Amino acid sequence: MLTLTGYLSLCFRGAKAFVPDTLISLVGGRLAIDYANVGSAKRPLSWEELVFFLEATRVISQERGALLLGLPENDPQAAHGLLERASSFRASVREILRALLRRTEPLPEAIESVNDLLRVTEGHDELRHDGKRWRIEFVAREGGLEWLLAAIARSAAEILAEGITDTHVRVCANPECGLYFYDASRTSRRRWCAMAVCGNRHKVASFARKHAGERRAG
Repeated sequence: MLTLTGYLSLCFRGAKAFVPDTLISLVGGRLAIDYANVGSAKRPLSWEELVFFLEATRVISQERGALLLGLPENDPQAAHGLLERASSFRASVREILRALLRRTEPLPEAIESVNDLLRVTEGHDELRHDGKRWRIEFVAREGGLEWLLAAIARSAAEILAEGITDTHVRVCANPECGLYFYDASRTSRRRWCAMAVCGNRHKVASFARKHAGERRAG
């Protein structure tokens, strides 16, 4: 089970080339949910957002991330193909999450998008040393780049396989936020993507409204 809560601090460590303001935080609690939250739903992913996300979530190493950042210049056709696939897959993950929120079955094409990636990403894990420590790295059997999305597809499949009627997928209660998250709380009543952000904003706004009402009443 891929539970990646708590890796927000990794996002900006050594990220010298690009720090996108659209990648607000990794608060989803599951890899696929965080992927659904990346960027804007109104436009496709950018190449930098995709690479930065994969690096921040440790799907790839920083060294591989640095190499991938140069791919649009070195092999524009391969980069364009992967980016189109990644943007389309992100839309499919969002459709699955929206369906879970409605407690309904996702569209068949969204399921097929996940299955397509699971089919083409055969490979194995290997222990590799990055010069400082050992890490487990996925080695794809195929030569394409779709394997970069394999762990996200696996995460999406696991979330859906947990069930529709009792899903733990939620959307932030702040109407101006819209981030998805996985509610692993004991009571399953978590409301905010992050208490330190949207939760505190709600508290401050409620406090201000209460005291404004008291002043008018006085």
